[in-house]
Amino acid sequence: MVMNNQLHYIPFALFLCLGLLSFQATSRTLQNDPMYEMHEQWMVQHGKVYKAAHEKQKRFGIFKENVNYIEAFNNVGNKSYKLGLNHFADLTNHEFIAARNKFNGYLHGSIITTFKYKNVSDVPSAVDWRQEGAVTPVKNQGQCGCCWAFSAVASTEGIHKLTTGNLVSLSEQELVDCDTNGEDQGCEGGLMDDAFEFIIQNNGLSTEAEYPYQGVDGTCNKTEVGSSAATISGYENVPVNDEQALQKAVANQPVSVAIDASGSDFQFYKSGVFTGSCGTELDHGVAVVGYGVGEDETEYWLVKNSWGTQWGEEGYIRMQRGVDASEGLCGIAMQPSYPTA
Repeated sequence: MVMNNQLHYIPFALFLCLGLLSFQATSRTLQNDPMYEMHEQWMVQHGKVYKAAHEKQKRFGIFKENVNYIEAFNNVGNKSYKLGLNHFADLTNHEFIAARNKFNGYLHGSIITTFKYKNVSDVPSAVDWRQEGAVTPVKNQGQCGCCWAFSAVASTEGIHKLTTGNLVSLSEQELVDCDTNGEDQGCEGGLMDDAFEFIIQNNGLSTEAEYPYQGVDGTCNKTEVGSSAATISGYENVPVNDEQALQKAVANQPVSVAIDASGSDFQFYKSGVFTGSCGTELDHGVAVVGYGVGEDETEYWLVKNSWGTQWGEEGYIRMQRGVDASEGLCGIAMQPSYPTA
């Protein structure tokens, strides 16, 4: 019996031994790589922990590819913007956009609405609603695809401040949990116009403090929904494919827009006026909170994102304004809208 047990366990012992040797060999291979220490420092900086050696090896490979891409881009001269390592550096571009970019919109060009800024003729050369106290600090949607909620909330916070004089951080989670009877489906996507519809019917939104963000789909908390901190009376669509019309609107309040943010340059945008190539497959909701002219005379839109302050210019991106294409860079002029007080 003893011999049989020994024979039974020898293969398993060999298996463990081989597994340990393989792990040690993998570790030595990683440590010998010139980028190993960079990756280790990046993990500490961003609090990254991998559950298994094979996962760390996989992420290290992706990290290296992204580092090489960023360095190659930045080494090319005459670029108006720079890329940089951020907390997304161990994700492929597909992984990155799959979890975050879930604007599920439709073109509203056929929908007839009023545009109250139509006859505005005199607009400032530059606007920054942050300087007017109409923009809350940058937030982070995490891996929940509710960019649409952050975009709608940002423009609602803006009009509430401009109307009442009070800047209040409002609840995206209330939209994620409670606005689920139509196109909006929490972390699975939605669109800003439908969010505005919900806010109107809901008689406003709770504060962020009352209904804090969780980053996952949850059950609507009826006890918090009744305590609205800000309301809107309606919303309007900016005429489509018209950057001048968009400028008129942004000159008067923050505006929700949809863009195509699917490229690697968006994933690793660090600073400068973004002039990169991108499509018009709208997949991400953001808010335009101003506009201006860069150091090299490039006109730009000032865009508030919801990927945290570690991304871009402390959470913002300046996107080229006044491009030849009527839809604007990355489709920014294709579907803008804003709430009304």
